[in-house]
Amino acid sequence: MTSPTYKDIISNEIIDIAKIKKAEKIIADLQAEMRDFIAEGAGPFVAAIYDENDKLVAKASNSVINETCSHNHAEMNAIKEVERLYNTYDLSSFNLSLYITAEPCMMCIGGILWSGIKNVYYGIPSKTVEKITGFDEGFKPDWLNEFKKRGITVYGNIAPEAGEKAMQEYIKNGNKVYKPSR
Repeated sequence: MTSPTYKDIISNEIIDIAKIKKAEKIIADLQAEMRDFIAEGAGPFVAAIYDENDKLVAKASNSVINETCSHNHAEMNAIKEVERLYNTYDLSSFNLSLYITAEPCMMCIGGILWSGIKNVYYGIPSKTVEKITGFDEGFKPDWLNEFKKRGITVYGNIAPEAGEKAMQEYIKNGNKVYKPSR
């Protein structure tokens, strides 16, 4: 067995293999947990926020459909929970990392930017989410460089295979993907 080359990783900094390996485990665990969240009526995305000591602070799923609120994406739900726990809207002094089963959409990019999260790690890229679900991820011009300018590190396309499989199962099982009418 050969070791991975990580040639498909997307990042806005020089690749750090240790960061990728840690993110692979966390994202793979989130992808595995996605089935449990789906069974409870959640959408097909999960996010977790860890502190600088690698302690889980919050974990949340997409709850748009079961809570009838279009902005209840997994990332936004996790950020809301951490802000509640820390009693602040400014998380920048806590050096937090956000791990997500899929690349953040346009709305979540804004929420992450304004929350003060320092690091973002995601599994499935948006183009794959759109292909599988038909969900419109939104217009995200040069977001990786915009995050870099603001001191936010991003790593993406981390272990996407398990997430793709879980997303395909979500669709195959007839679960709803919310999309506004155009």
